[in-house]
Amino acid sequence: MRLVLRWLIRGFVAMALATLAVGIWKREGIMRLWAVNSLFSESRIVENFSNMDAAFLTRDVPRGNGAVSTLPKGPPMTLPPGADAWIKARAITSLLVLKRGEIVHESYHLGTGPEVLRISWSIAKGFVSALLGVLLEEGSITSLDDPVTQYASNLKGTAYDGASIRNVLHMASGVLFDEDYLDKSSDINRMGRVLALGGSMDGFTLGLTDTIAPPGQKWRYVSIDTHVIGMVIRGATGRDIPSLMSEKIIAPLGLEATPYYVTDGTGVAFVLGGLNMTTRDYARFGLMVEQDGRYGDQQIVPANWIHLATQPSAPTERGQIGYGLHWWVPEDAPAGVFMARGIYGQYIYIDQTRDTVIVTTGADLDFRAPTAHTANMAMFRAIAQAR
Repeated sequence: MRLVLRWLIRGFVAMALATLAVGIWKREGIMRLWAVNSLFSESRIVENFSNMDAAFLTRDVPRGNGAVSTLPKGPPMTLPPGADAWIKARAITSLLVLKRGEIVHESYHLGTGPEVLRISWSIAKGFVSALLGVLLEEGSITSLDDPVTQYASNLKGTAYDGASIRNVLHMASGVLFDEDYLDKSSDINRMGRVLALGGSMDGFTLGLTDTIAPPGQKWRYVSIDTHVIGMVIRGATGRDIPSLMSEKIIAPLGLEATPYYVTDGTGVAFVLGGLNMTTRDYARFGLMVEQDGRYGDQQIVPANWIHLATQPSAPTERGQIGYGLHWWVPEDAPAGVFMARGIYGQYIYIDQTRDTVIVTTGADLDFRAPTAHTANMAMFRAIAQAR
């Protein structure tokens, strides 16, 4: 009888512990799901964008052991007329302007500060492009015209089967993917829930089987294409993105703070938009790109890659904004003007003709309005042209 009772007690304890563990796991998943659903709420958006590590799984991108690189201060510039109203209207949280490699303006708004690591959103795509350019130069990837399945064989049989690396970098993969952030049932929001609940981004991607056009024929901006580039990089090198990004891009820049990526439940970095850095560190990356991949005395990214990636080479339609290899080219922009941009007002705007880099972070709930894009481009041009 005692033996039976002992086993009953042990069984009860085991069940209680299992129930507790499941409860904790579910609680964490529910909290992350709640974080996704409230991520862009007006009352929380600024705080959320500054504290992504409080709601999501993350992984550091080591900054290395080198000294912090200097961003010298230059003569302060006077912002163009209307800048104060623009900052307020577009819910800018930080604005930093480099001219000739010197900080001529730096300001923080809506309770943020220089020490805050802000979410990049799709600015992160420019970092992935830079990393791929380095790996192409080193020979880990042999050609942009290689099929993505050559490096990520598990993509065979999916919507990406037959697409080249160039197709995917151009956002011309042909995959059917709904990127409507305002539709809770869209693919981009389904993907967000996979991320929040600790699922697999690779698994989500492998479930995409429908296409809208043959690869290379139609430009359609879909962020999941960047995850596929991440799969290619991981397959080509046998390494994860955070460690590669640290070695090839981040450590040579001498950042002030250690960046981090949001990750999925398997530890895979959310490379299409999950990088978090300070505004000054985004500016360091932007300055490196503006200087054709060179920073200080080191060529970090091949100059020929910077030139290739920032040309409007994707098959966009006439009148559309231009697109290169994961870089945007504003309408009617001269050569040497391009940008990385993310939802809700994140930008690295580069004007090589005027030796200017502009970084903004934001929480602009009206970022999708055509007037928002027009206002941003007009202000960036005015800032670049100002002395």
